[in-house]
Amino acid sequence: MIVRLADIRSTFDGFCRFADLAAEVGDRSFDTIEVDMSSTSWIDANMSAPLGVLFARWSDALNTVQPVRLQPNVETILAKNLFLVGYGFPQRPDAYGTVIPFRRFKPDDSRYFVSYINKHLVGKGIPQMSEGLGRRFKGSLLEVFVNAAMHSETTIGIFACGQFFPMQHRLDFCIADAGIGIRRKIRKELNLTLNSDQAIRWALEDGNTTRRGSIPGGLGLKLLREFIALNKGRIQIVSDRG
Repeated sequence: MIVRLADIRSTFDGFCRFADLAAEVGDRSFDTIEVDMSSTSWIDANMSAPLGVLFARWSDALNTVQPVRLQPNVETILAKNLFLVGYGFPQRPDAYGTVIPFRRFKPDDSRYFVSYINKHLVGKGIPQMSEGLGRRFKGSLLEVFVNAAMHSETTIGIFACGQFFPMQHRLDFCIADAGIGIRRKIRKELNLTLNSDQAIRWALEDGNTTRRGSIPGGLGLKLLREFIALNKGRIQIVSDRG
């Protein structure tokens, strides 16, 4: 089977292209899936995380997955961040130290995720903070990871990747999973019926959580949103159809 991938950016269209690709392959198994990237003139490096979700899902269904016919600049991006290393491509050196490499974590790999952000986010455009605030910021990223592992019910894992643009003072970082989505998790745990957009908004409200017990949820995401807003950045949350 051959599927074709167009340009992928961190936009609504970019995520829709991944959704279309997932629908095209469906539940196929025991096949060879060639991902033709001859029409991919650009891919945002951080989007390697959701692309990794697709490739892992297909591989775990006992398909052989192979990206083919990559344009040189795209191959350079994906070889520098180690995405292509598992598909027979050599690693390219990160001469400027701007890459946050592609990683696949097991859902219970929170210790390794902490080591990953400690190693790879330092010096990548994160503003100077006090020691206490720095711990809280990293803790908020860890909560995003833990929430993805806990609430998504993923069996494939959690995927992360990013890129720092020093001239623009911008850091792009993505965490992706292949779980059941926010809408279905809310329906399952709380018997609350929402569409995908409503479910995302619900999850962003202070105090709302599907977590059981007296431990409050959403604190890490709240801090992360405030930090990003303060630094004139943006946060994108994509789940199911929302």
